[in-house]
Amino acid sequence: MDHFSELNLCTALRTNLAKNNFVIPTPVQAQSIPPLMEGRDVVATAQTGTGKTLAFAIPIIEALMNMPRSKSVKALILSPTRELAIQIEEAITELLPGTRIKTAVVVGGMSEAKQLRDIEQGAEIVIATPGRLCDYIDRRLVNLSETMQIVLDEADRMLDMGFLPALQLILGKLPSKRQTMLFSATIETSVAHLVHQYVHDHVRVEIGTSTRPAEQVDLYCFEIEERSKFDLLVHLLKKEQGSVLIFTRTRMGADRLAKFLAWGNIECTVIHGDRTQAERNQALQGFKDGTFRVLVATDVAARGIHVDAIAHVVNYDLPQVPEDFIHRVGRTGRAGARGSSWTFATPIERSDIRGIEKMLNVKIEYQDVPALPAPIGLIREDGVVQASIAVAAPKSIEKVVVRRTRSFSPGRRR
Repeated sequence: MDHFSELNLCTALRTNLAKNNFVIPTPVQAQSIPPLMEGRDVVATAQTGTGKTLAFAIPIIEALMNMPRSKSVKALILSPTRELAIQIEEAITELLPGTRIKTAVVVGGMSEAKQLRDIEQGAEIVIATPGRLCDYIDRRLVNLSETMQIVLDEADRMLDMGFLPALQLILGKLPSKRQTMLFSATIETSVAHLVHQYVHDHVRVEIGTSTRPAEQVDLYCFEIEERSKFDLLVHLLKKEQGSVLIFTRTRMGADRLAKFLAWGNIECTVIHGDRTQAERNQALQGFKDGTFRVLVATDVAARGIHVDAIAHVVNYDLPQVPEDFIHRVGRTGRAGARGSSWTFATPIERSDIRGIEKMLNVKIEYQDVPALPAPIGLIREDGVVQASIAVAAPKSIEKVVVRRTRSFSPGRRR
């Protein structure tokens, strides 16, 4: 398939694809959509940013247009995070004008009343996170007995987050005769087991290599002492152009780093599991529309960040496991654009960098650390270290005494 016009689609879907400038399918779309429209199960692996959402959305909508109308859930899409579920729903909604198909998002941290109302009013497509959906199933608030299509989106991440029991419960509530679509960045042992148990006579789609970052992402590493990380970050933010996504290891580290960047007059916001859904939505939207140039995040939120224009990803702290390196840097270099990844590693983490290179079969290019100003510690009057910061703090910051001291490290608890 070279063009979406080759597909035998309903008029409304054709019109909506054209209206949104979807003309030429990506490789994962070209290989997944035809067998899905034939009713086959599909297991697809492709790097992030390759258009997996449209690959399952088009066959689902076309199938629903050919089914008798009823107020029951006919297609279920499971995603690991609230943000990703919301973005999937937004992408599908673009294809629905003129179809009369309704959707519902079922996730934690948002109004339960609205979610249940959307289901009761006849949502045929439900996009959900496993935890909240299991809660609704336990309370008998949702019925999946007529669900004929199931999508496991980013299955590897759902398993990483401990959702296997929830997935097993949900899949056990579906009709045995159904169409299963599994999309993942990687197929590891746990995912392979899921495929063996729940997917039947499937078509395997594999686009590129799913165990290494995309070719259009330049990988750089700065070996630097912990106390100088912040000053290097500020230097790079001043030198380079474009939006920047920064990963820290902990929620506390993310909050503190974002706070000090804001003190340095850098447009910044933060997203992690402790923030409310409204705060996370606001932060992500602000990052998308350019209100904030910098977004600081933890790995839990990484899979929900789908923004095409991210220029740089910063591994302020190394990921816990090498596989998370792929998911982090996959936030840049999307949709054919070029991107870069800057990894900050201390001398004692040199072996960790080699381990990432070996496991992912990549070469991370070491960069010389530029000359940085002498670290300036910002300290509260109680003596607690707040930051090593080479930018002037706004006058509105109260009770801050500047003196020579050790530096701030957002990635470590104190």
